[in-house]
Amino acid sequence: MLAAMPPTPTTPPEPGEAPIRDRGDACPGALRLHAAADGLLARLRLPAGRLTSRQVMVLADAAEEMGDGSLSVTSRGNAELRGLRDGCGAGLAALLADAGLLPSPTHERVRNIVASPAAGLDGLGHADVQLWARALDAALCAEPRAAALSGRFLFALDDGRGDVAGLGGDVTLVAAPDGAVLLTAGTETFRLAAPGPGTATAAGAPAGTATGTTAVRAALACALAFLDAAEAAGTGAWRPRELPAGQHPDWAAALAQAAITAEPVPSSPPPAPPPPAPGPLGDRALHVLAPLGRLTAGRLRALAEGADEVRLTPWRGVVVVGPSADRLPALAAHGLVTDPADARTGVTACTGTPGCAKSLADVRADAARAPGGPLPVHYSGCERRCGHPHGTRIEVTALDPDTYLLDGAPVPRTALAEAVAAARTKPMES
Repeated sequence: MLAAMPPTPTTPPEPGEAPIRDRGDACPGALRLHAAADGLLARLRLPAGRLTSRQVMVLADAAEEMGDGSLSVTSRGNAELRGLRDGCGAGLAALLADAGLLPSPTHERVRNIVASPAAGLDGLGHADVQLWARALDAALCAEPRAAALSGRFLFALDDGRGDVAGLGGDVTLVAAPDGAVLLTAGTETFRLAAPGPGTATAAGAPAGTATGTTAVRAALACALAFLDAAEAAGTGAWRPRELPAGQHPDWAAALAQAAITAEPVPSSPPPAPPPPAPGPLGDRALHVLAPLGRLTAGRLRALAEGADEVRLTPWRGVVVVGPSADRLPALAAHGLVTDPADARTGVTACTGTPGCAKSLADVRADAARAPGGPLPVHYSGCERRCGHPHGTRIEVTALDPDTYLLDGAPVPRTALAEAVAAARTKPMES
């Protein structure tokens, strides 16, 4: 259970056909470690990115004592420990379990839930979907069949501000201003009516609202319907988009069977939002960015100081709940991005060499020298483009150690900074 994971081969599909997965999902987790070029890697699922200050301190200690001294924030607001030494699996699992970061060994890789990081903090949005995320996590862990979901299946919970609805969720819930919820499963969207006065809430549901209970039940029903369809298809699909044509779930029937009133509504993919700017969130929270998604043990401890909780974000940032804006200079002193004008804002990169054996270049070193600009830019060490953000961005992909592909055009590494500067500031084609 704690062994390094094997590769997962896939039968290449014909053009227009769904992929056939020959083996189960080998996505890394906290118990299934991945053997990378820089050591073992553990990926920790953190529903809504939420960590208590104690858990942040535990991860800082784990990074120093077992890994390379840092924690990486993923594009789903999860966390990775890298450079882990051989034989650390059992000790890491015990440490995480003691900190409350492993509520279910059987479900730990399927707890993929992103939620609006500022929900409940800045007066925006129509519901505190952070509470929905906790209830959905509990419901997933309590459902034995949910353990069969792949490590890629994603739930996105948007409080109505539109920040996570465009992040490619397989099941997306969006709070509406009238108390209703818009649910998108696959490519179909439904309006879940607001519960009437006095509607009971289930145990573990968000306190004081039946809307959250309905949303959680609907999300779980759709996830189980996907599992039914995937089993019937027999192609090993990890996500609804991978199901063969004509074999997609009957989402409406699944919701009706769960006694959820759902009205089909026109569906259009929401745009992925630009990364939110760092700075204060209301009067009791802060948003800062982790340079290239990396949080050293020192940065983690600085974030935990005086915090009620922290929330890792899909934009490789951290929402710190508790401190006011006067804490920003101290966080900046630890190398965190606190100013929207900082050139590091909007710059992301995959691991690159030497950490990844598939990478063709040390992209993190080049990304660290990226010039500023309004458009996000992502540096990739190979054509897989691991960890790329959603939405409009500049793509920089290594072709070899000395040449990059910048939005389709080859650029020598010696001219890369100048080319990225021009690309980040020119208008994007619509």
